[in-house]
Amino acid sequence: MKAIDDNTALLLIDVQVGLDDPRLGRRNNPDAERNMARLLAAWRARGRPVFHVRHMSTEPDSPLRPELPGNAIKSEVAPRGGELVIQKQVNAAFIGTDLSQRLNQAGIQSLVIVGLTSDHCVSSTARMAGDLGYRAIVVADATAAHEVRSYDGTLHSAETVHELALANLHQEFATILTTEQVLSLG
Repeated sequence: MKAIDDNTALLLIDVQVGLDDPRLGRRNNPDAERNMARLLAAWRARGRPVFHVRHMSTEPDSPLRPELPGNAIKSEVAPRGGELVIQKQVNAAFIGTDLSQRLNQAGIQSLVIVGLTSDHCVSSTARMAGDLGYRAIVVADATAAHEVRSYDGTLHSAETVHELALANLHQEFATILTTEQVLSLG
């Protein structure tokens, strides 16, 4: 794995209060936000590009609806200064937004992706990033998932959902690394 250059963008996806809603089920990786904050601090210290992505749900029962408190970005990774917040209404951060245009205008070809949840918006965004030709890294311990009930009624643990989401991305759409590995690459 080559070093991370100063034009690699950090993409923080849907790190929103509403994703702590108990209706979503048990979540894995309680340290995910702490690791996101560590990466964000490193990006800020080096003056690297940072993009926050916020889900603006149109679903009636979603805790991420714009008018609800759950739409807020968590304080640990709240945007500062001129950090851009991309607002989306679907899973992938590239759909219905100008994210790709902004990345291309800035000459950004590499992304480090963190956020919530690994099996939904993180995965959708990483898949599209790979398909669009970006070099994508997804940080395993700076993402998390909720338990999921399958089509047949089987309850899959949050850990299993998370690991399978990352396994399905690795070496196909993105490289999966840990926070320590990313920080050691520069």
